[in-house]
Amino acid sequence: MHSLIPLLASLCLPFLCLGDGPSHWKDHFPSCGWMEQSPINIVTKNAQIDTKLIPIEFEGYDDPDTDANWTITNNGHSVQVGLKGDIAIKGGNLPNKYKAVQFHYHWGTKSEFGSEHAIDGEKYPVEMHIVHMNEQYSSIADAVKDPDGLAVLGFMFVESPEENLKSKALINVLKTVPNQGKEYLAPFSLKDLIPDEEKLKKYYRYRGSLTTPGCEEAVIWTVFEEPIPLSKSQLSTFYETFFSSDSKPITLNFRPIQKRNGRKVYVSDSAVRPFDAAVLSSVLTVWTSILFN
Repeated sequence: MHSLIPLLASLCLPFLCLGDGPSHWKDHFPSCGWMEQSPINIVTKNAQIDTKLIPIEFEGYDDPDTDANWTITNNGHSVQVGLKGDIAIKGGNLPNKYKAVQFHYHWGTKSEFGSEHAIDGEKYPVEMHIVHMNEQYSSIADAVKDPDGLAVLGFMFVESPEENLKSKALINVLKTVPNQGKEYLAPFSLKDLIPDEEKLKKYYRYRGSLTTPGCEEAVIWTVFEEPIPLSKSQLSTFYETFFSSDSKPITLNFRPIQKRNGRKVYVSDSAVRPFDAAVLSSVLTVWTSILFN
């Protein structure tokens, strides 16, 4: 792992360098210094199994059911796709249904991984966030005032020797906004962007915040263990393609790891069920042998 200090100094994006960097965000946005900030390092051995974390239900991910175009925006610190249509998540012990609003990415450089979250201290090349808003609200501005206002799904990307054909079309579309600005794209199936639902049964859950100012602590975070594979060329799209308004490349657009401050991180029960079932089967076999022999 390489030091970020010299890289951030030379490749400083406006939102990262506000007030001399993320450590000074709280000087302008007090909530950035609160106790339940994101991202965090997820220590898997300390994650508590929560049987209420059943598989998340994805509605409209296969078909957004809309003719309205989506937007793709280079906002100077990331690339973001604005969503329309009937797309939502529920279940997974979420307190309500949450409608999808947008997804965006965080990345590093050719030599520095740029995911926001870390798992057991390890970061990944890219992290995608799919942002959902509690359906009782009609705007993000209102939702961030509620601790249950947002539900964000975090997906890690890893390098694969093979091109991800399902992501190929979107990767090509992302290249249409190398400079700050906005373009439009036709809706498509979000299921093509994420792993199969069977692989999404294991995830980590904690309470946190937005990772950009004002860092509102209004996010129920779900970070999936199953990564999304992209080829080396596809991954390079992120750190080679996009530029901010001052023509600087957009790289290292992640917030540093924040302190957990005693917060509990939970892990879904799904991952342990196959093991438990195997153990139970073995126990039953032994007892059957004892009782009937």
